Amino acid sequence: MDIFLLILELIGTVAFSASGAMTGLRKGMDIFGVTVLGVTTAVGGGILRDVLLGITPPNAFRNPLYAIVAIGTAIICFIPAMQRFFVRNQRRYDQCLLVMDSIGLGVFTVMGICIAQECAPHFNAFLLTFVGMITGVGGGIMRDMLAGNTPYIFVRHVYACASLAGALVCVYLWRIVPGTWAMLAGIAVVLLLRYLAAHFRWNLPKAHPELYLP
Repeated sequence: MDIFLLILELIGTVAFSASGAMTGLRKGMDIFGVTVLGVTTAVGGGILRDVLLGITPPNAFRNPLYAIVAIGTAIICFIPAMQRFFVRNQRRYDQCLLVMDSIGLGVFTVMGICIAQECAPHFNAFLLTFVGMITGVGGGIMRDMLAGNTPYIFVRHVYACASLAGALVCVYLWRIVPGTWAMLAGIAVVLLLRYLAAHFRWNLPKAHPELYLP
């Protein structure tokens, strides 16, 4: 289980760091800015999770492995050839961001639940679901705020709702199947919903304030 969790976290870290770095590239940031966005996206949700659970200092500061992996990923994304690959073609950029963001979202949603379960197995389903969702979307919110964008979860496709659905599936399956399978099922639900939302352009109802202007 420990090796499985390590691999899962590294996959999520690489995916989220790449999504943060891609946002920095699109904004024309220098290598420091791109790296900061990559690291923030990769470890931000985990820091929020640990603060909520009373884990101090947060794991991101106790084990530098994830920050190092995030930094390395962001630097690789900054290589000129990678910049051209990500930025020149808008459709390719959108597809890469969707894939990386969805993988990171799914992985960190279930990792949040796993850490909460280890911290206190008696936590109720509401807390576990909330912690999972915060872990999943927290890094992306920090990324978008630092980049000067409206947070992705408020304007694009079904994002936080996909995390919520994956968290619920993981939490309730955890009681009847091994944790590994519950986590994989949660990730699968997040990825499936994100793909379907992007493919069919699903969005939650949006406000249209211009309709009410005099």
